[in-house]
Amino acid sequence: MKKSILFTFLFIQILANAQFYERNLSSEKWSFKNAKENKWLTASVPGTVHIDLMKNNIIPDPFKDENEKKVQWIENEDWDYQTTFSISQKELNNKNIDLVFLGLDTFSEIYLNGKFIQTTDNMFRKWTIPVKDFLQAGENNLQVRFKSSVNVGKELAEKVPFTMPESPRSFVRKAQYHFGWDWGPRLVTAGIWKDVKLNFWNNAKFQNIAIEQENLNSKKAELKIYTEIVADESGKYSISINGKSQNISLKSGLNLISIPYQINNPKLWQPNGWGNPNLYDLKITLQKNKRNIDEKSEKIGLRTVELIQKKDEQGKSFYFKVNGKPMYAKGTNWIPGDSFSPRMTKEKYQNLIKDCKEANMNMIRVWGGGIYEDNEFYKACDENGILVWQDFMFAGSFYPADEKFQKNVELEVKDQIERIQNHPSLALWCGNNEIDEAIVNWGYQKQFKYSKEDSLQVWKDYKTIFHEIIPKAIKKYATTDKQIYWESSPSIGWGHKESLTEGDSHYWGVWWGEQPFEIYNEKVPRFASEYGFQGMPTLEATKSMFSGNPELDLQNGIIKAHEKHSRGWEIIENYMKRDCIVPKDFVKYNYVSQLLQARGMQIAIEAHRRAKPYNMGTLYWQLNDCWPVVSWSSIDYLGSWKALYYKVKRSFENQVIFTEEKDDVLAFYAINDNSEKFQDLSLDIDIIKFNGEKHGSAGTADSETLEPNSILKFPFSLEEIIGDAEKNEIFLHVTLKDKKDEKIIAETNYFFAKPKDLKLPKPNIQIKKISSTEIEISTDVLAKDVYLIGNTHFSDNFFNLLPGASRRIKLSKPLEKIEVISLWDTMN
Repeated sequence: MKKSILFTFLFIQILANAQFYERNLSSEKWSFKNAKENKWLTASVPGTVHIDLMKNNIIPDPFKDENEKKVQWIENEDWDYQTTFSISQKELNNKNIDLVFLGLDTFSEIYLNGKFIQTTDNMFRKWTIPVKDFLQAGENNLQVRFKSSVNVGKELAEKVPFTMPESPRSFVRKAQYHFGWDWGPRLVTAGIWKDVKLNFWNNAKFQNIAIEQENLNSKKAELKIYTEIVADESGKYSISINGKSQNISLKSGLNLISIPYQINNPKLWQPNGWGNPNLYDLKITLQKNKRNIDEKSEKIGLRTVELIQKKDEQGKSFYFKVNGKPMYAKGTNWIPGDSFSPRMTKEKYQNLIKDCKEANMNMIRVWGGGIYEDNEFYKACDENGILVWQDFMFAGSFYPADEKFQKNVELEVKDQIERIQNHPSLALWCGNNEIDEAIVNWGYQKQFKYSKEDSLQVWKDYKTIFHEIIPKAIKKYATTDKQIYWESSPSIGWGHKESLTEGDSHYWGVWWGEQPFEIYNEKVPRFASEYGFQGMPTLEATKSMFSGNPELDLQNGIIKAHEKHSRGWEIIENYMKRDCIVPKDFVKYNYVSQLLQARGMQIAIEAHRRAKPYNMGTLYWQLNDCWPVVSWSSIDYLGSWKALYYKVKRSFENQVIFTEEKDDVLAFYAINDNSEKFQDLSLDIDIIKFNGEKHGSAGTADSETLEPNSILKFPFSLEEIIGDAEKNEIFLHVTLKDKKDEKIIAETNYFFAKPKDLKLPKPNIQIKKISSTEIEISTDVLAKDVYLIGNTHFSDNFFNLLPGASRRIKLSKPLEKIEVISLWDTMN
């Protein structure tokens, strides 16, 4: 029998026997057109209008050159999408047929066989439409007509008696970054950005499954499986969980059924660095007359998460307790990985989250100006032990709160809770990004000349959405173990004293306030959920900005256009002059820019971790990019690690040594973030000249113990350590060892002077090929911040290579040639 005939036969058999099945209409042939025109062009679903216009060679790639300017007309047009699909009589005989859009961007009217069936007004909602009565055996036509989000947003804005900042984006329930940000282009999309499905069902179907963890201890986990079942036919049914079945009765309509379920001797889901993120598979089956009529699979993890806020002498704590133990949160902020979300692949999601794991992170914040991420994102976080701080998609503006908007938000929250909440990685729901701060601190009311009544209305609307609608929806739709809610991040703006003594903090005194990096040592909050500094992307990402041969010059208009902050270049230059020698060569400037960014974030992270347990979390801004750009990211658009990411990986290790120089005292902090205990330690401090000569050494007492989840401080007088040595000619090599076996638990290097003041000798750096994907690099004198250049991923980079030392580095793919520079090359 031919394969095609066999497939058709099997498919018919499935239809004959199934009570619930679905067809993915995304794979049908779709076309699109400008609503003003008659010519239909080939389209992709899932997709966006920009992707389709590019594929049809109507617009250039907006990521290349200065093409972003050339495609702005798209946002003001209306766009139509359509497909035809065939329905068999056997399919049409099903009692119920639902058309399901998992994501429509944003304002649309839907027509089936020429008949209007639904309007949509929210990119983040799922739209389920009963369509049996609109379908016919044979060919069917489905059309989605999108209205311009910009034009509709303007119409909505006109109904408000005062000017809203960032208008019209705050009136439009779509990804806010589409309207442009200080790291992203303005590309206001439209289209069918998620799958379209036809669901056929009879008798009954699962509408939602929520899993609540009621009790958890070492002997058992007691769960409650909540199922929403829509029944077309009342009667006796049965439901089984992993083969354990029980009888239920269903009435016609919506039924809420809860079933207890127990797991003996449970293995906990642990955050990265604490153990394995153990997961359990649950298969939930609905049956009638011993015949499967619907089935769902869930992968869960057993863990507890609490947000602890207790008053103390310094203010109020803010930390996460996971599985009964305080967890120091180490991580970053996530923005969408592409301006065109449908282009994000499962592989890219997995790679970015695996990078988080490799960099010793345990938490990631999904920023509120993007999207509720794809299921693959949360799956990757589950599998890699990364807890998720989940913002709702509101950011940096004022938002309306009329009755229609309230209902739209509630249903958006419902859809996302039902989709996300079963993931063990979910730690916290947060109402928004920086809206409380925007209202209180950003001066919009003065800028737009608000009356007192206008200002009161803004605050009233804010309270309605973020203190009433969203928390009530969470309480209504989320299980009790997934209801941690935080109204706004940050809770208090960075200009206020309380922002450092309670809640979470976005400290932007560095960059926006143009304070020196060293201010991080003073401005230490209870939980740092956002802070950052810009750096250039890798050379490969910079070259990808060009459609032709790249002209690597800081004055090149294309490179300048890929910096979206109005003063970005100026601020980077000012900071660079403070700390570094500013190179004229582009490659060296790119390198120093990355080092500068890494230096600032290293100072911040070390200040935060040294302050443990006062500070219990540091999430820097930001992990990734949505296009090739100069930004705050630590991994560029191509997935390459910038200098910052290599430094972060070292700074986030579970056992570290950090150094603080203050008031003629040099203090060393040994930090332990996991449950392992270290005894009989010695701290060895070597004072080394850049040329390799040893200047001296000092040591600590031999009986120190580093307890689990704790910190040790070793203070010395500065004079005792360095004596008469010149600070710009020496560095410290510090190691924390187990005295018994001389095993190094942690080590670090400390430099006393800024990079521009160091008197570095010229290193003779040698690279020896070990294999096609491994090299050994060595030097005679100190080689500071060694930068290996090549289109591959190096297992380590931007590292200090000590005099006379060597290091082996693995490559993700072979390279014929590897270039290498160090800080010395930028100073001579």
